Amino acid sequence: MTSLTQRSSGLVQRRTEASRSASADKDKGSGDEDYESRRRDEQDDDDKGDSKETRLTLMEEVLLLGLKDREVICKSDAPTGDVLLDEALKHIRETQPPETVQSWIELLSGETWNPLKLHYQLRNVRERLAKNLVEKGVLTTEKQNFLLFDMTTHPLTNNNIKQRLIKKVQEAVLDKWVNDPHRMDKRLLALIFLAHSSDVLENAFAPLLDDQYDLAMKRVRQLLDLDPEGESMKSNTNDLLWAVVAAFTK
Repeated sequence: MTSLTQRSSGLVQRRTEASRSASADKDKGSGDEDYESRRRDEQDDDDKGDSKETRLTLMEEVLLLGLKDREVICKSDAPTGDVLLDEALKHIRETQPPETVQSWIELLSGETWNPLKLHYQLRNVRERLAKNLVEKGVLTTEKQNFLLFDMTTHPLTNNNIKQRLIKKVQEAVLDKWVNDPHRMDKRLLALIFLAHSSDVLENAFAPLLDDQYDLAMKRVRQLLDLDPEGESMKSNTNDLLWAVVAAFTK
């Protein structure tokens, strides 16, 4: 079990939410049928909330949670509609000979010692993602004065979307855990790995009870301990996903 000194801010939030969860469990005990009916209604509300205007990209979801060797070859020239992704794919498509997944992660993030390849770096990624979320009504834009200069900030304005995202991540390793990464939704699996690599995954587990938190982290650890090379060799798998996982977890 965790203590207040080990995880001060996160645990305070988890205990606040835990008391609410305990109250909800009491309500559940008074009538299972009513409880299940309410859960179905809540699920319907969640589905209705995923409109085209608020549907987020994977990178936007990673950013939102944080408010707090194979060669890569493009198989299609069709634009994805995501400006950052299209920019990255353009670099990949026009580069010969092809680079490895590990190399592209280093090049696109700017973590390369080769000055001739610095032009591959995607610029102002966080700010561009934040602006996308502003356009979708998830964040807003404010100016804050810090002594001699002004700074643009993007506070959260639509907490419902973030809460649905948190619930989706929690359920993936708790209520809807399938104990097999190949049976998990690939996008959600990628989100878990990327959020962990970005040090924002724990934000999704902060509201949980201690025993739920420990179970969620245990199952995340099971995913992190997988051998990406071995998983990529299994049938009907997404080998590019596991190549990216290998690059992030090496």
